[in-house]
Amino acid sequence: MMRHMAEDDLCITNATLVLPERLVERGDVQVRGGRITAVTLMAEAPQWDGPKIDAAGAYLAPGFVDVHVHGAAGSDFMDGSIEAFETAVRAHTAHGVTSIVPTSTVAHHERTMRFLELCRVAKRAGAQPRRGMGRVVGAHLYGPFFAAEKIGCHPRQGLRPPWREEYEQYLSFADVLLTATCAPELEGACDFYRTAAAAGVRLNAGHSNASWTEMQRAFELGVRHVDHLYCAMSSVPSLRTRLGAPMQASMLEFVLANQDMTTELIADGRHLAPDLLRFVLTMKTADRVALVSDCGRALDMPPGVYTFGPADEGEPFYSDGEVGLTLDRAGLAGSVRSLDFMVSHMHRIVGADLPTAVRMASLTPARIVGLDNEIGSLAPGKRADLVLLNPRLQVEQVFVDGMTIS
Repeated sequence: MMRHMAEDDLCITNATLVLPERLVERGDVQVRGGRITAVTLMAEAPQWDGPKIDAAGAYLAPGFVDVHVHGAAGSDFMDGSIEAFETAVRAHTAHGVTSIVPTSTVAHHERTMRFLELCRVAKRAGAQPRRGMGRVVGAHLYGPFFAAEKIGCHPRQGLRPPWREEYEQYLSFADVLLTATCAPELEGACDFYRTAAAAGVRLNAGHSNASWTEMQRAFELGVRHVDHLYCAMSSVPSLRTRLGAPMQASMLEFVLANQDMTTELIADGRHLAPDLLRFVLTMKTADRVALVSDCGRALDMPPGVYTFGPADEGEPFYSDGEVGLTLDRAGLAGSVRSLDFMVSHMHRIVGADLPTAVRMASLTPARIVGLDNEIGSLAPGKRADLVLLNPRLQVEQVFVDGMTIS
């Protein structure tokens, strides 16, 4: 009797498989019930009698996982509507992002609560794949608990230290809240870390002018990740200004020296030079450094002035089509690129081999947020979140749970 083939049963054959450590030419990936069941050479593949796609040698990679992303296509996750959420998710999905962690900005309390409510709605809706839509896997509470001198392009009016009466309301969304960022040197930061960790939320440090000593204290309370290395973070000179002599080690030194710390890079070609990207990759390895887009609403939009954060109370910035800039063009204001561009940049310009570049955008971020048993690599048992890339590393086709999404 012929087995009934489900809608999400699929075999992609004759592909160049991008595994975490190597490429495999003329490979097959078989999918049943939305899960990968076999990853083999064509010549060794189990018999298959269902739908089949001939990849004609194209790269088949795991879907990208973006754990730090603010918006796209004219929408920001802080805009307060499910329509804005879906617009941004669809745009990043078209760039190969199958798992997305919407990231908040500094904003008033009600705005952040609305963001978390919508993250919960979007995560539940993503339980069933929909045309054009990747999966919202959780939320990243990012702000308002930043240091004033490291606020970057975030709206300044909502900046504040962590107050228990407020953040306990945020932590009531622990079912959807994957990770939370707080500057370690702020008054109340230690209590916030303890409370968030007890709720099962992963802890980040970022937008901070913390010293090594303050980072060590945060580490002892559970912080294991630092947001966008080199951006809006302490340095030896900035600590000299804050704390005086003698000069003290900063977040950068702490992250590079501590192999239990992970971090992330914005590899858009405008934030960090190739030699700096190579340096971090050498010091930390691809298993401890994720690529993130840190992308706002200007992705796939023409050059012009946009708003970072809520449309009606965010901070204006200028996009030149390659990066976000402050209105005076003196500073960076986030990325306008998605992860497919950053994978290509790491491979073609920085010189990372393709498995390494892809791992930094898939398995490594999945591991950082605790989802690597489900997503992030081509392995039997994992969700069939896949992306086909042509030889120029452009996205040709995207699959979520084995279903063609775009």
